[in-house]
Amino acid sequence: MPRHDLAILGGTVVVPYLGALRCDIGVRGGRIAALADAIAPAEAAEVLDARGRLVLPGAVDSHFHIGIYRDLAHDAESETRSALAGGVTTVISYFRTGQHYLNKTGSYRTIFPEVVAATEGHAHSDFGFHIGIMTSAQLDEVDWLVGEQGVGSFKYYMFYKGLNLTSDSTRGTDYTMSDVYDLGHLYRLMERVAAAARTHGPRGRVSLSLHCEQAELIRVFIEDVRRAGLGGLEGYHRSRPPLTERLSIAEAMVLADATRCPVNLLHLSSAEAVAAGTQGRREFPHLDIRLETTVHHLALTHATAHGILGKVNPPIRTDADREALWQALLDGRIDTVVSDHACCSEEDKQRDLWAALPGFGGTALLYPYLVSEGPKRGLPLTRVVELASANPARAFGLYPKKGAIAVGADADLVVLDPEREQVVTPELLQSAQDFTPFAGLSVRGWPTHTVLRGQVVWEHGKVRGRPSGQYLRRPVG
Repeated sequence: MPRHDLAILGGTVVVPYLGALRCDIGVRGGRIAALADAIAPAEAAEVLDARGRLVLPGAVDSHFHIGIYRDLAHDAESETRSALAGGVTTVISYFRTGQHYLNKTGSYRTIFPEVVAATEGHAHSDFGFHIGIMTSAQLDEVDWLVGEQGVGSFKYYMFYKGLNLTSDSTRGTDYTMSDVYDLGHLYRLMERVAAAARTHGPRGRVSLSLHCEQAELIRVFIEDVRRAGLGGLEGYHRSRPPLTERLSIAEAMVLADATRCPVNLLHLSSAEAVAAGTQGRREFPHLDIRLETTVHHLALTHATAHGILGKVNPPIRTDADREALWQALLDGRIDTVVSDHACCSEEDKQRDLWAALPGFGGTALLYPYLVSEGPKRGLPLTRVVELASANPARAFGLYPKKGAIAVGADADLVVLDPEREQVVTPELLQSAQDFTPFAGLSVRGWPTHTVLRGQVVWEHGKVRGRPSGQYLRRPVG
């Protein structure tokens, strides 16, 4: 009987925090069982020839939106398929009560099991959830969600506070289905998350993620843009300028200091946002603060994102902002890169600027874009796998089960051809989305195989087998 279920032979293995080395990988029982100079093909039931290719840890896309605009089960199937196409083996999706997702409010004791059940059996990747605590009653469920349901992270949307989100006649509370959603609610939420972190932290990090844009300033700038008659993505950028990120981050830092809550600053889009996050770390060195940016903020500007198709919150910005984000990757200030994947249709975008849905898919580009663009800018491949795999796994209570190439870790692995160059099209990304703001971008470096817990689930452009993703209870311990 072969010693290994699967062996990946002859590749250059990129190990987070260590570097690239030539070794073979043996897999048994869904986990990495051996890292060896040489494994004979006869020692494995299945062999992947990785000569001339890179072998990377499966990416952990820790900013994902399953079911935000579409049926949750259908979205899980198509969008985790897209994830496999880019070497993503784990997604952590946001979910909240209120409009979108299931369009309901109430107790997570009833709703959350429904969410997990709707996703199980449909996801091609492993998956977890970050939960938005939208009501005062849900505050009392934070410890239950962590301790009994395996939810290791939460979310607060700072721009929902006081912002007229749907129309001139609809209040934000109609959208969020909240009772009180203000900084007082955020303070109470930080208290609960900090308490859960103290209780459950020995098993892995528990944290609160923050979408930082300042609502009252957005209101003023939208008025200015409408008055000036500006349109397109530049108009949208000006309606939610970097100042809104900067002020919102400053507010969040004060409350995090008061509560000692571990926080993640999401999808930083601008030079000002990075500077504010960096200032927060400098001013409050005792706090646990992680910084995140997205593939689209690194790859696109408001002039290149195909007009309204590129509408997203926070907006895609200028080339100077893009360069500032890349510099923050190079000097280590940004910890993770994600997709903020949110599948919608081109029809959802073909409205006026203000009514078009924000967001789009991009998970299939997480590894390919970083592998293609990073080395050109001096970003080592070791840093690429840290940004896209190991660091998010550590930030969200999954390491070293995920995000590692080490004996005992889950055998989530990607065989990537660094010479394969392809022009991005919607079809290439394997999503249900019928457009992409990345269209026309030439990217060099694509997966040939994606392996999930020792099973080859993606091979030469096609899914292999039925959805086999599992719900991940966090922190893993």
